[in-house]
Amino acid sequence: MAISVFELFTVGIGPSSSHTVGPMRAARRFLERLEHSQQLEAVHRIRVELFGSLALTGKGHGTDRAVIIGLEGDEPETVDPSSVSGRVEAVEAGRRIRLFGRHGIDFHVDKDLLFKRRESLPYHPNGMRFTAYGADGEPMAKREYYSVGGGFVVNVDVASEDKVVEDTTVLPLEFNTGQELLDICSAENLAIWQVMMRNEEMWRSTDEIRRGLLEIAAAMRQCVENGCHNQGQLPGFLKVQRRASVMYEGLRSRPELSMRDPLSIIDWVSCFAIAVNEENAAGGRVVTAPTNGAAGIIPAVLEYYRRFVSNADDDGIVTFLLTAGAIAKLFKKNASISGAEVGCQGEVGVACSMAAGALAAVTGGTPEQVENAAEIGMEHNLGLTCDPVGGLVQIPCIERNAMGAVKAIQAARLSLRGDGKHHVSLDKVIKTMRQTGEDMKRKYKETSRGGLAINVIEC
Repeated sequence: MAISVFELFTVGIGPSSSHTVGPMRAARRFLERLEHSQQLEAVHRIRVELFGSLALTGKGHGTDRAVIIGLEGDEPETVDPSSVSGRVEAVEAGRRIRLFGRHGIDFHVDKDLLFKRRESLPYHPNGMRFTAYGADGEPMAKREYYSVGGGFVVNVDVASEDKVVEDTTVLPLEFNTGQELLDICSAENLAIWQVMMRNEEMWRSTDEIRRGLLEIAAAMRQCVENGCHNQGQLPGFLKVQRRASVMYEGLRSRPELSMRDPLSIIDWVSCFAIAVNEENAAGGRVVTAPTNGAAGIIPAVLEYYRRFVSNADDDGIVTFLLTAGAIAKLFKKNASISGAEVGCQGEVGVACSMAAGALAAVTGGTPEQVENAAEIGMEHNLGLTCDPVGGLVQIPCIERNAMGAVKAIQAARLSLRGDGKHHVSLDKVIKTMRQTGEDMKRKYKETSRGGLAINVIEC
């Protein structure tokens, strides 16, 4: 399966790539199938059922809202985040929805959008079922979809016309393991980012790749900027107050602090990561990297590179994102980037690994040192659970991104102090992460039924 860096970094809205972005895409895909078969105008009712983790934490993750907006025809990349609340409230109050924005049908949220908390679909914890009914009350079409992390949506019914078809593009320098990637780098005398660039050129021109990656970086930076200035309280019963703006103003107003405390740079990194994840928690526009729950780590470390590494430039940003994409590809192929499948090690852990390797690459690391940095980044996130309090992507998610960003910088620095030789390979860590996820109790995988989620008093 060929995976592009532009599938790993996509613009969407918060608070979750698997629980918000994926379901929105699935809802729209179901409509597209109905329209393709010329059945859309005959639809009299639509029923949506959410299973597993989507049912258990869907309310806190905005899954119901995402489905409604997807049924109205919007896409995560282009929807106006500020319009979502008002539109969802209008659907709930009026008990009507306009499919694709034009075909109006009755839609009673309490009857037509169901959370099946005690049931799961077989393929993945994030399952959903869409059923369309005609005027006679009989089903016209039914499809099950799975949101498998990072906004990726699949349908495993091989007979289905709308099944996601794997990209079978033959890449010139394809790799499936970290060792294969290092072997290619050695044989071709290329850096990791150059291997990724050669492969990406099978889909786009070099200029298009570069422009697209810089646009992604700009979207990340805008999210940091928004989060550093937006104030107030995050949505939900926890009443969490935004902190990034206060941190930002405190650091900006005292530039001399860095002269007395070199570790103030770490405060900046934490501020950037928290800013992004507060935006995510508020339902703002973010870039999946590789998920929304871990969306603050790559932007924070990228800002660290831009602001605090000498000679940082656009070429470095392109190198950073291509290298991070190569690492993410290894995790997606050989393990998982879904918190509902392997816990937060698959989100924050993978993002930390990506950022560590990418930072090592732009600060002079060899392919072996980049691989070492990525390995360190994940090795010390193994076993990380996903236990969001109240199903909200706030506690411990926001601070966890700050910790992941700082850990990524340390991992890169450790790798650069060595020669790239180490006992534990990235491949072994990825294998261990997958096995750990399989062994992890289900309650620690985005269900809010274990860990902090049950030990923090809800008020």
